Amino acid sequence: MAHYLFDQLAKARGITLKTMDGVTEEIADRIPEGFRNHIRWNLGHLYVVQERFAFQYAGLPLHMPNGFKELFEYGTTPLTPPASVTPPTLPELETLLRNQSQRIQVELADRMQEAVVPPYTTSAGFVLGTLEQLLSFNLYHEGMHVSVIKHYKKLLGV
Repeated sequence: MAHYLFDQLAKARGITLKTMDGVTEEIADRIPEGFRNHIRWNLGHLYVVQERFAFQYAGLPLHMPNGFKELFEYGTTPLTPPASVTPPTLPELETLLRNQSQRIQVELADRMQEAVVPPYTTSAGFVLGTLEQLLSFNLYHEGMHVSVIKHYKKLLGV
């Protein structure tokens, strides 16, 4: 039987992909007044964080396109972009985001209870000690960023 979390991750990612509706390449790069990131950053950030939570902490290779860490890691901002990195297009991001959930299920189907040593502590203070806990927390993380994307779309008139 598949772990319930794989269905939840896929459902959450489907919602994330739905938020891309109506977003053009130009809109994806507009930063609303008073903010430090844009829609493209939020989408790339979701990919990077879930990739780390699923694969890095399981000791598996990351599928991280060149420049993603520099563009989308925690603490980065498009206000100070790295000079030599070209951001991905929206179709490229969509493909990566769409395929990530299936890769996670294939690679981690029998590993959800494995310990993460040392446990990972989030910036919000959550201590995550298993792959299941990392991926469960990712649902919260993805929901926060989907809310931001929806807010940005309203602010940008999408």
